[in-house]
Amino acid sequence: MERAKLSLLFALHAVTVVCSGGLLVDVVVDRYEIPKYCPREVETEDFIRYHFNGSFYTDGKKFDSSHDRGKAFISQVGLGRLITGMDRGLQGMCVGERRRITIPPHLAYGSIGTGGVIPPDAVLVYDVLLLDVWNAEDKVEIRTISKPSSCNRTTASSDFIRYHYNGTLLSGEAFDSSHSRNATYDTYLGQGDIIKGMDEGLLGMCVGERRIVIVPPFLAYGETGSGTLVPPQATLVFDVLLVDVFNPKDDLIVEVKEVPDGCTRRSAVGDYIRYHYNGSFQDGTAFDSSYQRNSTYNTYIGLGYVIQGMDKALQGLCVGEKRRITIPPHLAYGETGVGELIPSSAVLVFDIHVIDFHNPKDPVQIKVIHKPEDCSLTSEADDLIQYRYNCSLMDGTLLYSSDHFDSPSFTTLGADKVIPGLEKGLSGMCVGERREVVVPPHWGHGENGAGGVPRSAVLFFQLELVELQKGVPEGFMFVWLGDGPDALFPAMDLNGDKEVPLEEFSAFIRLQVEEGKGRLRPGVDPDRIIRDMFNNQDQNKDGKVTEDELSPREDDKAEKTGRDEL
Repeated sequence: MERAKLSLLFALHAVTVVCSGGLLVDVVVDRYEIPKYCPREVETEDFIRYHFNGSFYTDGKKFDSSHDRGKAFISQVGLGRLITGMDRGLQGMCVGERRRITIPPHLAYGSIGTGGVIPPDAVLVYDVLLLDVWNAEDKVEIRTISKPSSCNRTTASSDFIRYHYNGTLLSGEAFDSSHSRNATYDTYLGQGDIIKGMDEGLLGMCVGERRIVIVPPFLAYGETGSGTLVPPQATLVFDVLLVDVFNPKDDLIVEVKEVPDGCTRRSAVGDYIRYHYNGSFQDGTAFDSSYQRNSTYNTYIGLGYVIQGMDKALQGLCVGEKRRITIPPHLAYGETGVGELIPSSAVLVFDIHVIDFHNPKDPVQIKVIHKPEDCSLTSEADDLIQYRYNCSLMDGTLLYSSDHFDSPSFTTLGADKVIPGLEKGLSGMCVGERREVVVPPHWGHGENGAGGVPRSAVLFFQLELVELQKGVPEGFMFVWLGDGPDALFPAMDLNGDKEVPLEEFSAFIRLQVEEGKGRLRPGVDPDRIIRDMFNNQDQNKDGKVTEDELSPREDDKAEKTGRDEL
């Protein structure tokens, strides 16, 4: 007998044999399918939900089945609400476990039976699958799966959160998933918008945190369940990933990442700003980037051209500054979002880098870096100048440089050969002087930009004046630097023969230039200028100039003015 009893204990895992006068077999439990993980076993006073098939031991005929009724059986264990054999046979069971419980008559319906279904002295066999177990003392259980390394804020009551989840019953059967809908679940916390257990289980989470939240039935859908997927008295298991959190009282969060040295000016309402950005959600998912388009985002500040939060965040910045800006949805795209790009009620995170900004009223800024001691002769309109330059964006990106060429650049001031801002920056310089010049776009290439210069770009020039040739007014080839000779023709007629050929005319003009009495237009071949001047005076085109030709008639003065002034 003892050997038989030990054999049954070994094979059936849980067998009780009672000897009291005669042979009375107690409940026999065969745990024929046990889950690998069993965090909890059924104890007295626990509530359980389970499926079963009930049959007679003698012939195997089925007398009852929860499967046939399509509804699991719910009861409390150990308080006499079940037949004694079941109260005993269910003890220590795990969710997901299958066991066969054999119950002798005196622990079932005895010598009387019941309801014409169970005959007297019947040994009953129950095949049981445990689906759920809970206790009236249970609380929400939270298991943290992963958590971000940094967490500046955790969820609190009255926050609005967006999260993904997979929802299963305690048995592992799925009943819902936000992932399958490709949309987060969005709700307020602590306001009764979700089941009580989730209101509690979602508190204290960080964005990016993943946790398992186990909710007992009385903190979930209770006795009614929910639809066809959540049965009555079901414990719910949620695998939650927090995507977003904010509070309706939230303002911008601005984190300064980098501020350049020597910031003398900060952006203000009415300024026009160019900046790069990466846009992401709080969980790090990117939704947009100016870098990917290789083009800055350009806008006016504080005039409603961008979302309210960004309009505010762009104020008080330095050129070159980097910031992280977190914008709650009520200062961004609100409950509507933007199509498939920005979800409803999304917190937006922008990492921005300010390239430049300006005001439409800004002048050209000129800073003298070096000035020679002798600076009596300075550049002005009509002068021909030679200069070195570097042209960069305000972030230091070099666009052009005279160092890329074999020699410095030339230009005539006032001739509209360079942008107005550079013209202004080059004016009033003496040879050897160096300057830094900031040119706003309305003094530069404007809203359209030009060959390598971005639209609405502020330009930074480093200038050095290398050479200066004083010029003559527009339309003139030669000017006197004082009063010319009172008797011009005799002075020009070097041999006194009353006529001046080209050679004599050229020698006279060159002499005036050498002696500093007159000036030819710089940057043009002197021989060509003198020849053009001579041809202009040789009215009859006979190859010589006479005194009559040199002295214009009264009605010719207007025509000659602005061409050659002798």
